[in-house]
Amino acid sequence: MTEAFQKFRAVYVPLVEKEMTGFLEKHTANDYLKESMLYSIQAGGKRLRPLLVIAAVLSFGKELEKEDCQVAAALEMIHTYSLIHDDLPAMDDDDLRRGKPTNHKVYGEAHAILAGDGLLTAAIQLIAISQLDMSKKVLLIQQLTRAAGTQGMVAGQAGDLQGETRSLSLEELVEVHEAKTGALIEFALIAGGILADQTEVIIELLSSFARYLGLAFQIRDDLLDVTSSEEELGKQVGRDETLNKSTYPGLLGIEGAAKEFEQQMKLASEKLAEIQACNNEFQPMLLENILKQLALQ
Repeated sequence: MTEAFQKFRAVYVPLVEKEMTGFLEKHTANDYLKESMLYSIQAGGKRLRPLLVIAAVLSFGKELEKEDCQVAAALEMIHTYSLIHDDLPAMDDDDLRRGKPTNHKVYGEAHAILAGDGLLTAAIQLIAISQLDMSKKVLLIQQLTRAAGTQGMVAGQAGDLQGETRSLSLEELVEVHEAKTGALIEFALIAGGILADQTEVIIELLSSFARYLGLAFQIRDDLLDVTSSEEELGKQVGRDETLNKSTYPGLLGIEGAAKEFEQQMKLASEKLAEIQACNNEFQPMLLENILKQLALQ
């Protein structure tokens, strides 16, 4: 982990985690369900998505407010719900997540499903009760539900499952991962732009940056699944091959996938330069640090 990213993470991850745990503690009526949800929320993880929200907000010189952290927390709650459901026996059937037994291994399959359901709906509630202007609330909820739902992550997960029964072309694989992985990353950058009161032009550039970043993130994840260890990743390795999933290393080879990763990173970096050319108040350092951290994973 780079020193700059480590410092950034040390300051802002606790703010996001405070919003998540505080909301769930206050707004969950069933104690066992609350315990199950907090188990996965408090398991750690990269927290990439909420950090991207915060980095985008700060990059435009806006002072970070509680509402910004609430939006970042809502996004991480949805990401965590997706991981709980991904790990279920009917999906990827994983026993380990973030170095700990998966939710259904601890709380049972039925409660794991409910924990995921709870985190999904709680995320929307968290934005809805925030002190944001009503117009921003509506826009953010619209964008988040699009990214998380049947136009985004859920559609990508469906495509990923269907890809276990046949080999996907590279174009099909990109389409799956732009939805499954990229959609929430794209929301993170769009949300940051909305919270920082940026123009539609800037938000579209942030969206383009996010698409390159999202593909780079997924390619790197695929590479780590075949080159890393369980101890390093905190989850089982080689699962993609076991599940017969189409992956970038499977289609391009490890060297080819590594080259494609570098290409997506280059395009993402170029997009940051475009944003700076359009808005001279934009300071790309925080987002550049996240790119550097991704390259070192």
